[in-house]
Amino acid sequence: MPELPDVEGFKRYWARHASGHRVKEVRVSNPAIVRNTSPSALARALKGRRLERPSRHGKWMFAPAGGPILLLHFGMTGGLLWSRDESDRHRHDRLVLVLDGGEIRYRNMRMLGGAWLARDASQVGQITGELGPDAAVVDRPQLEELLADRRGGIKAALMNQGLIAGIGNELSDEILWQARIHPSAQVQGLGRRRLGALHRAMTDAIVESNRHGRIPRLDGWITSQRGVRDPRCPRCSSRLRRATIAGRTAYWCPRCQRH
Repeated sequence: MPELPDVEGFKRYWARHASGHRVKEVRVSNPAIVRNTSPSALARALKGRRLERPSRHGKWMFAPAGGPILLLHFGMTGGLLWSRDESDRHRHDRLVLVLDGGEIRYRNMRMLGGAWLARDASQVGQITGELGPDAAVVDRPQLEELLADRRGGIKAALMNQGLIAGIGNELSDEILWQARIHPSAQVQGLGRRRLGALHRAMTDAIVESNRHGRIPRLDGWITSQRGVRDPRCPRCSSRLRRATIAGRTAYWCPRCQRH
């Protein structure tokens, strides 16, 4: 599932390849990928316009085009591809913007996520719904304030997009492992010391992931053990535990992250 760092990578990719180009044609291979308008209306809104630099908030990417804004959410299997050769299009290239000099493609195998059209900036919030502050810019006092009145487990809180935008399953596991906090730990029981460790881990994990433009499988990170037959803690070599927490498969170390 693309999370904040992945969408940061997509944003940079769009800026490098598509920004500054004019839209010549909009092609939609599956109309269902356009969520709040029709393919023809999307084409009318974008055709002839020059793409500006994109922005990002949480897991959403915004691509303005001199008035209208194309919103992309990448679901579980979404991504972007730039090409100068239309003959190599893939059957999962659901939305293609043909530009002057090439084409930018929104590829999404499972059709989760999609593309939305905002007529102007005032409509963006109506599409995304209420989002918390972007996780990349949350400072420690703000994190403490956001969690002050929360009930329930910390992993669920971190993945709540209305509370903090951008953190998903893998990034929350990495943050909690680096902070030595169990994913089921109750928010109200953390205390200021562990909240400080949580914020440092969140900042470090996001900065390093954004540097890669994705959540990396680094040696010394718990993400390197996802999908491994016998996953081990990179810190103490204990066998990692896996269980469904907050509706997702969580990984944690029973020795480093005591409940």
